[in-house]
Amino acid sequence: MTGSETLYEKAVIHIPGGVNSPVRAFGSVGMTPRFIASAEGAYLTDVDGNRYLDYVGSWGPMILGHANPLVLEKVEEACRKGLSFGAATEAEVEMAELICSMVPSVEMIRMVNSGTEAVMSAIRAARGYTGRNKIIKFEGCYHGHCDAMLVKAGSGVMTAGVPDSAGVPSGGTQDTLLAVYNDISSVENLFDIWGKEIAAVIIEPAAANMGVVPPKEGFLQRLRDLCTENESVLIFDEVITGFRLGRAGAQEYYGIQADLTTYGKIIGGGMPVGAYGGKREIMEVVAPVGSVYQAGTLSGNPVAMAAGMAQLTYLNEHPEVYEELSCLGEMLYGGMKKMCQELSLPCQVHTVGSLGCMFFTEQAVQDYTSARTSNTEQFCRYFRYMLEQGIYAAPSQFEAMFLSAAHTKENVQYTLDTMHKYFEK
Repeated sequence: MTGSETLYEKAVIHIPGGVNSPVRAFGSVGMTPRFIASAEGAYLTDVDGNRYLDYVGSWGPMILGHANPLVLEKVEEACRKGLSFGAATEAEVEMAELICSMVPSVEMIRMVNSGTEAVMSAIRAARGYTGRNKIIKFEGCYHGHCDAMLVKAGSGVMTAGVPDSAGVPSGGTQDTLLAVYNDISSVENLFDIWGKEIAAVIIEPAAANMGVVPPKEGFLQRLRDLCTENESVLIFDEVITGFRLGRAGAQEYYGIQADLTTYGKIIGGGMPVGAYGGKREIMEVVAPVGSVYQAGTLSGNPVAMAAGMAQLTYLNEHPEVYEELSCLGEMLYGGMKKMCQELSLPCQVHTVGSLGCMFFTEQAVQDYTSARTSNTEQFCRYFRYMLEQGIYAAPSQFEAMFLSAAHTKENVQYTLDTMHKYFEK
């Protein structure tokens, strides 16, 4: 029995499913999760000493690679001063100034502790600002596990959502409306029906939780126009795309500005951090300035702020990182596309910058319904083979691959060669 298997047997006794987040479970690929002991650069090492080339990157935030020396140095300095104060610090001010200087649409920002908390708070702020209750979200877009966002995908476009989790009362999602990603008419229909009752539209500008599904040309701009016309708040969930697709995230990448934006662990260098920010007039409804209450005892933790400042400062001062990541993305995902064509594989490869995904389906993928046509059994066999060859990707067909600045062309070529050997079998 391996060390990971031994730990898993212990874990299931005291931890539901043996994991502290379902995304870490390997159940969908019929395996025991790998328990990781350490990480450095582009590699993970598990408790059995197996070394893996990592394309998960802690689900995105490790854009500079694991255990980046610049980040570790600042974290160590902060730790020596104290782990937590529960009081205001200079680091919080510096972080707010830096983010607002990098993202033109963010004039004020509030630190929280996770992407879920950021989304929950942004929705509350949008409702408080507009005095309305209804929220439009898109099938297949994941916005954390707050009640209003746990809506069953495919339950209908012009009806209120149905909870997709036990423990969520129907009242928790009665004001959540579902639209179809990349189908602007589904959004227009909702505005035609509900009009001025819609407080906000929330979207992953580049969907990355149903695999990677880029927006169609003009789709995001039309959302922007609809929200402006109806005085609704446009919320970009950039927990994944923020500071990854560019210094100003997807808003820079696509040239569209949101009213509110949510962020996740990338602003903490991988530590548990989140934030939401946007227009000053909206953010000033948040307590203690306004009447929308939101609080967090450990929000803006000084150690997390130190990690985030180190990472974001480097990205801000070295924009060439994004050019290099784009080149690696073109090499990896472009190579995957070429392989699929040459070998006539029933697969679709999608990419947005350093994000990518291979769908095991012949059908073109543009939304949640088409993504679900993927053959998950084929993905399972592919995943197992890649893991055996030392390549660690997400144990799910519907997750993204993440490149980091620590990956090399040699890493990418090894990955492509390994894929080619699998598909030639």
